[in-house]
Amino acid sequence: MAKSIVVLGDSISAGYGIEVDQGWVALLQKKLVKSNSDYKIINESISGDTSAGGLARIDRILAVYKPAILLIQLGANDGLRGLSPVQMKDNLAEVARRAQKAGAKVMFLGMKIPPNYGKRYVDMFYNVYLQLAKEQDVPFVPFLLENVALNKELMQADGLHPNAKAQAIIAGNIEPYLFPLLK
Repeated sequence: MAKSIVVLGDSISAGYGIEVDQGWVALLQKKLVKSNSDYKIINESISGDTSAGGLARIDRILAVYKPAILLIQLGANDGLRGLSPVQMKDNLAEVARRAQKAGAKVMFLGMKIPPNYGKRYVDMFYNVYLQLAKEQDVPFVPFLLENVALNKELMQADGLHPNAKAQAIIAGNIEPYLFPLLK
């Protein structure tokens, strides 16, 4: 029976503005199939979701899917709304704790936000992922949109969401962190 990897995320993982089968989650699933992996990825991402929304949903997700691995890709909407990085960290830490208690390995997918919120807030926001990865002793992708976010050709017109061309790069940013967890 296939073990499950659950992606708990927002629009970046939900494939906002593109066909779902073009998204990085679907592309990673195809790579797992090609490598004869016995893992199946389940995408529990919702556009607009925040760390509080993920926390509100995690117990049901753990009960339904019993994931072997949980990829947490939340926080960007907290940042874009100027919500408290301290509260975001508390929410994400609790999601991770509950997942680990249920037997799942956890990985954070780090995000960065635009500089218009000021250096102090931007740094506090990004440091949440660094701190969580260290405190929870889990792997994390330093910046999910590395080599994507600042390239206009890879972003949708809104400047926030990656387009279909960017999805393989995003999947490639995750692979070196995810594949060691599959062993």
